[in-house]
Amino acid sequence: MPSWSEPAIRFDIAASTGNYGVAIAPGLMRDLVARPGEHVFIVDARLKQPLLDAGIDPIVIVADEPAKTLDRMTDIVVQLRERRATRGTTLVAVGGGVVQDIAAFVASIYMRGIDWIYVPTTLLSMTDSCIGGKSSINVGAYKNIVGTFHPPIEVLIDPHFIATLSAEQKAAGLCEAAKICLCRGLDQFDGYAAEAPAVDSADVALVPVIERSLRAKKWFIEIDEFDQGERLVLNFGHTFGHAIEAASGFAVSHGIAVGLGMIAALDLGRALGRDYAAVPQIARFRAHIGDLLRAVDDLPAALSSASVDALMDAFQSDKKHSRETFAVIVVTAAGAVERLLLPRDAASDAMIRRAFQAMLAEYRVNPAPRIASVASSPAGAMA
Repeated sequence: MPSWSEPAIRFDIAASTGNYGVAIAPGLMRDLVARPGEHVFIVDARLKQPLLDAGIDPIVIVADEPAKTLDRMTDIVVQLRERRATRGTTLVAVGGGVVQDIAAFVASIYMRGIDWIYVPTTLLSMTDSCIGGKSSINVGAYKNIVGTFHPPIEVLIDPHFIATLSAEQKAAGLCEAAKICLCRGLDQFDGYAAEAPAVDSADVALVPVIERSLRAKKWFIEIDEFDQGERLVLNFGHTFGHAIEAASGFAVSHGIAVGLGMIAALDLGRALGRDYAAVPQIARFRAHIGDLLRAVDDLPAALSSASVDALMDAFQSDKKHSRETFAVIVVTAAGAVERLLLPRDAASDAMIRRAFQAMLAEYRVNPAPRIASVASSPAGAMA
């Protein structure tokens, strides 16, 4: 485990537009603010004050789901122009996934593309979305239906931001980190579990989790930059999760919805005949995700408006499906994560509906929270 006296953790991500660096160390945000150059900052409204105190006039975003609609992008472009941004300007994004999506999209289209730097401030963005270069923008009722691939030129992860996060935000980030490691392989999930990550972990304790998750994701995005093959398995939990977000009116946040979506996907796998009894990591994984979800006190209330019919409607309209098939990510009996195409028929509908029903039955009721780490979760805790 690194101490704060050690040098920054650094590694590169290979992309078609050129390599970009990732650095993890405290104080990186402070150093960036003092950096010379032509920068325009775009920042989550909750984090604007230090920039204002430094004499910076940032573009301020209320980081909610309506902020990343296509209609709102016009205002961001106008604000860039009003700050005299040129092709030589570097856009600096400070915030979580919503700010990242907006910055990546706008940087890709402003004057046909400008450079940008990302400072992720949520655990979810630190462990997952900060690398890969994708932007996802909503149009009307359709989530993440448009976007671009436009990687940042640099990612700077300052762990001090973790201390500002709620238990829900930490749980969201750990759901995604656990997912990425499981997708990379059972040995990677074992390594993740050995760090004993939990929502009450200190920021220093989560640095190795951040590094492991990003190095695991690095393999996927370097071998499949544009989501055509191997990288698609990282959608584990996302198709169910996007439906949960939409059906709840976005009362359930993205990372938590992905956690719930992975529970539903595991139930779908079992309905498809997969028996996980011979793979103890899957039981530990499910128990760990359950512990993280139970740390979110208002989750039952957030799920209260999500009917099974609304979940099914949202699931069926997901952009990853074709007209004839549902694209689902499930776990094999050997513990590998795979993409599977199911026919759009009554049998598939029934299995998916039962998976949603089981998830709602388990998480609309709020049992006593168990904030155990994955390392201490019982091997046989699969529900």
